[in-house]
Amino acid sequence: MGRRFFTALISSLLACAWFAPAQAQPRNPDTLVYAHLGEVTSLDPVAPYDAVSQGLIMNVYDTLVRFKGESLTEMEPVLAVKVPTVKNGMISKDGLVYRFQIKKGIRFHDGSPLTPEDVRYSLLRFMLSDPAGGPASLLLEPVFGVSSTRNDKGEPSLSDSDISSAVKVNGDTVVVTLKRPFAPFMTIMARWSYVMNAKWCAARGEWDGNVSSWRNFNNRPKDKSGLFEAMNGTGPFMLERWDRRMKRLHLVRFENYWGAAPALKRVMLVSMPEFGTRRLMLESGDADIIDVPRPFEPQLRGLKGVTLADNLPRLMTDPVFFFTFKINAAGNPDVGSGALDGNGITPEFFTDPDVRKGFAYAFNYNAFVTQSMGGKARRALGTIPPGLLGYNPSVESYSFDLKKAEEHFKKAWGGRVWEKGFRFTMTYNTGGDVRQLACEMMKKNVESLNPKFKIDLRGLEWPAYLEKAQARKMPLFTRGWTGDYPDPHNFIFPFYHSDGRYAQSQGYSNPKMDSLIEKAVRENVAARRVALYGQIQKLAHEETVQVYTVHPQGLYAMRDWVKGFYDNAVFMGINFYPLKKQ
Repeated sequence: MGRRFFTALISSLLACAWFAPAQAQPRNPDTLVYAHLGEVTSLDPVAPYDAVSQGLIMNVYDTLVRFKGESLTEMEPVLAVKVPTVKNGMISKDGLVYRFQIKKGIRFHDGSPLTPEDVRYSLLRFMLSDPAGGPASLLLEPVFGVSSTRNDKGEPSLSDSDISSAVKVNGDTVVVTLKRPFAPFMTIMARWSYVMNAKWCAARGEWDGNVSSWRNFNNRPKDKSGLFEAMNGTGPFMLERWDRRMKRLHLVRFENYWGAAPALKRVMLVSMPEFGTRRLMLESGDADIIDVPRPFEPQLRGLKGVTLADNLPRLMTDPVFFFTFKINAAGNPDVGSGALDGNGITPEFFTDPDVRKGFAYAFNYNAFVTQSMGGKARRALGTIPPGLLGYNPSVESYSFDLKKAEEHFKKAWGGRVWEKGFRFTMTYNTGGDVRQLACEMMKKNVESLNPKFKIDLRGLEWPAYLEKAQARKMPLFTRGWTGDYPDPHNFIFPFYHSDGRYAQSQGYSNPKMDSLIEKAVRENVAARRVALYGQIQKLAHEETVQVYTVHPQGLYAMRDWVKGFYDNAVFMGINFYPLKKQ
């Protein structure tokens, strides 16, 4: 499939491209081709919560403020006139009110002028649309003090009066009022305050901005959105077309961009899960930048005309093994017989802590760092990566110890696990080569303990993988987390809070954990936050909620004619704006 796809790609899009030796002169100097892992899942900023989609979206939609260059602490204004601070009076002293003065003279891709009402609409739509598995909680938490717009019955629960008072327009200023102090709020706005055109959205059948009608647009399937295949931002690139069948997306330069015009006229994103095909594209000059899983780095070292952007800082904990505490066994072959009889597992299999500890002691962490990651990673002792508040290199963690693993498996489920054995399917996403290697290592070590232990491995395409995780269909799966914003809360909440993405997928809940997490994010004194995150990580270790492997460093491979590249740990993708080919 990969070779046929590659041939079609060349003939249909790069008329002057053919398999040939690397050239000193760039192919198609005004067009950049990026061959990546994963797939774009939606073009509507409110829907996707994956790095591929959000890495694309940030090139089309501007935010109010952003991080400056590679910094994770210094911000600069984008659509706002200035970055709000307590000192300039645009953040209230109690940390509840934030004022964003909006620039004048900026236009959307369709020519419409940007207004403060568009900003109000965009912030509210991001939160109120709230599709299952989407990113709405990032703003719902600080603004409304909740992680979902719906109650336990799945019914919309926010009041219209709360919505009306949360985000207001006062002249040329948008005023956001939080329910409670929220330490990382500005870091969230620097990455997730996308602004879209309110009238354009309504014309495409989306919410009209009237508070009384928001419930009609809450939690709809992502492909029902009028923005699923359409984009209209103020950013440097605009959507030309999305070929979903061929998994290619085309951007074109926005000639009326409010800043300096991008050097590139076009950008093409190609979804290509096979590394071998991506490498061929890079070698022949038919791709300018490609994703490179760390195990394949040696295959690119020393290639003529190719450079590696390596050792890139990442806010990342990946791979992580997630136990599903309450497996959905209905019509689910991944649990085998559905009983602890040697041919399957029960839906509650991973609720026994000895089962989880057995797996935690069975993984060879140091070997994974050195062999699979080439030493370009830090051993993960918990969810919080190095460089963030609360990271502690001395936090209690598990080590590779097959004797201890055996001890726990012998105690699990009253000895029946060791006596009967088990069989289930462990899952990784197709193209996730590092996660696949982690699964293979875990399988080998666990199966070595007892001939009755059987683990089947399976790779799933990304959309199916996300769906099965949400439905709790995968007993044990590998995934990871790339920081949405540079604060420990972003690595603690999704993993451990009962409303967090992974905790919900696992069916994990602990009221004590929830209370500690909520207390930590309200705390503005750094030392107190650090102490609280220490308690949280200690509790997570005691309960063996997940198994953490590494904090990897970032890596891209690119042709040496690509200039202007820089990276920021919160990008989730590539910022095409400063790039050029020469």
